[in-house]
Amino acid sequence: MRKFVLFLAFLLIWHSIPPLSSANEVDDQLQIAESAKSAILIEKDTGTVLFEKDSHKPLPPASMTKVMTMLLIMEAIESKKISWEDPVRTSDLAASMGGSQIFLEPGEEMTVKEMLQAIAIGSANDASVAMAERIGGSEEAFVQMMNKKAKELDLKQTQFKNATGLPEKGHYSSAYDMAIMAKELLNHERITEFTGTYEAYLRNGTDKKFWLVNTNRLLKFYPGVDGLKTGFTNEAKYCLTTTAQKGKMRLVAVVFGAPTPKDRNAQITKMMDYGFHHYALTPLYEKGREITNLNVVKGHKNKVALETGENVSVIARKGDKQVKMKQQLHLQKNIQAPIKKGTKLGELRIKREGKVISKTPLIAKEDIDRASWWQFYKKVFHYFTKTSDA
Repeated sequence: MRKFVLFLAFLLIWHSIPPLSSANEVDDQLQIAESAKSAILIEKDTGTVLFEKDSHKPLPPASMTKVMTMLLIMEAIESKKISWEDPVRTSDLAASMGGSQIFLEPGEEMTVKEMLQAIAIGSANDASVAMAERIGGSEEAFVQMMNKKAKELDLKQTQFKNATGLPEKGHYSSAYDMAIMAKELLNHERITEFTGTYEAYLRNGTDKKFWLVNTNRLLKFYPGVDGLKTGFTNEAKYCLTTTAQKGKMRLVAVVFGAPTPKDRNAQITKMMDYGFHHYALTPLYEKGREITNLNVVKGHKNKVALETGENVSVIARKGDKQVKMKQQLHLQKNIQAPIKKGTKLGELRIKREGKVISKTPLIAKEDIDRASWWQFYKKVFHYFTKTSDA
């Protein structure tokens, strides 16, 4: 019955959603990143590319590297590997970092929350290395985690050499990859509490009180902006990964290699204006919506419910004609316990005119433990009793 109701609901919205214009059509109409080395604009829920310029070109990302650093911090917090109030000790290496910093001293401690504030608001290199060492054991081990996560996200033009973005040979990313990293980071809803804060203070109540001011000035000047990360080195020039939300739609824009901070902000503004003016989002299912269930072998329960791991939406250019869509479930087979809550076990795909326009992970709604000997015995006994009765 649940599947039938979902299907009917889906049918009702078929005729209300227009098709998406091709990326080439958009590119022809939009000339906004002339001076940038590369740029991209995507819609967050669907990942749909609305505009791009050389978006797969590997380039130095500078401090936009910290998008991945913050992503691993948020994953460590949500997996309970660390907690917000855990103390983080500053090593000699962390304290020696140059560039943007909060001037941590060797042996100084701050909480995870304070370190994340320093990274998200002040782009602090010393705090980034301190957190890398806290999570990975060393910055080198943390960088391995960063590159492993990049592979999991299928980022083909990304390789990290450090957790800060300081210049180093072989350290690069692309506008497209950075947008996907930002999309993943934004799935951790609390992150914008930090990236969207314009100013804050550290070391309150001491004679070393430190004022943090966000390096992303668009927080002040563009409505809806609440992140994410700036970057600058002499090699990379001025870079920015930004997100803004208006109504139900959230956009992510990335610029690499702008000649000045003013030019960088102007290009991001043009992209955001273009996206919000020309496109509309239609939500289908919210994150956590139960979609279907799967049989489980050797579990304490026979089935596991699958729910959407992200919001499910479709985006289309305003004013285009309406077309039909189809949804498809791609589910794993032969699922065996134990299963951890949040494990990806399938995918919900939305198709328009034969093209996949949205992919959403379907994840386990709860833990399914392996059945005990007694539970397994009862299942087998029940099965044979049922068979003999038939």
